[in-house]
Amino acid sequence: MSEAIIAVDLGGTRIRAARLNQKLEIELREETLTEDEKGLDDTIARFKAMVRKVWPTDGTKVAGIGVSAPGPLNPLTGVIVAPPNLKGWHNVPLGDILHEEFDVPVFIGNDANVAGLAETVMGAARGYRHTIFITVSTGVGGGIIIDGKMLLGKVGLGAEAGHIIVQSLPKASRLEEEAAGPALARKAKERIEAGRDSSIRDAVNGDLNQISGATVGKAAQAGDPLALEIVREAGYFLGLGMVSLLHLFNPEILVFGGGVSNNLGELLWSPMRDAIQKYAIDSSYWQDLRIERAALGENVSIIGAAALVVTQGGLTDVNEAIVRLNAN
Repeated sequence: MSEAIIAVDLGGTRIRAARLNQKLEIELREETLTEDEKGLDDTIARFKAMVRKVWPTDGTKVAGIGVSAPGPLNPLTGVIVAPPNLKGWHNVPLGDILHEEFDVPVFIGNDANVAGLAETVMGAARGYRHTIFITVSTGVGGGIIIDGKMLLGKVGLGAEAGHIIVQSLPKASRLEEEAAGPALARKAKERIEAGRDSSIRDAVNGDLNQISGATVGKAAQAGDPLALEIVREAGYFLGLGMVSLLHLFNPEILVFGGGVSNNLGELLWSPMRDAIQKYAIDSSYWQDLRIERAALGENVSIIGAAALVVTQGGLTDVNEAIVRLNAN
């Protein structure tokens, strides 16, 4: 009998759990609110209940549990270190807790790393061995696959692409601070307060505190000059960040996910490409580089969490995992 895989996406808003088969096809999926304000013990109890809901009842063996969780975390020890969007979660040994409860192997990964693994095993980067996944949303995150294996670093804190320094003056600024959704909103608010005219003001009925990244994105898509200026700047800074990653890792493909990237598409990517071509030290870094939109949608965290199980936490070769998936 084929083994099942349990995958859980632990988010600040929802806990989503699923049972998948050995082809990483979702067979059953459940979700509940995280409600971390009720306390750590309550949230962990709800997490365990979600696992039990999708656990096979026909005697099928479970190969393991994979968890996608917000960082910082240590995937080597299974400890959730201090995620900013989970109240009370500090040095929580979630891996040990789940292993003690369910007696199967448990693998935990940073949500962006897990998404990159998913896109390499099942999505837009399938068949590639050198992949960089970037999510541009409320923040900027990254997942890096090098020579078929997930880049983790000494204690699993590697691949934090959103914190690349992309500007030094007048102060050091990270990619996330220049290209994520809140950055778009902040810049729009500052420039309108400084006297710039924009349809964004009307979109929020004059309450500039209500400006969001989505507000700026919609205005840019409608041709608003200020919004287009801000999006082009974000794309430029995104390009600077990608240049550093291209020089360091020489990937075959860049895969972009996240709300900002998905909604803006070429409005963001065109200035990004310009910056890459302008600042890369040689065209060989970008000439054959593929740039693709993420393919797995909202299931990326679930599929990635399951992929953690079949790749032993991302430590085995993704191509070996793909071969096994095709064999089942």
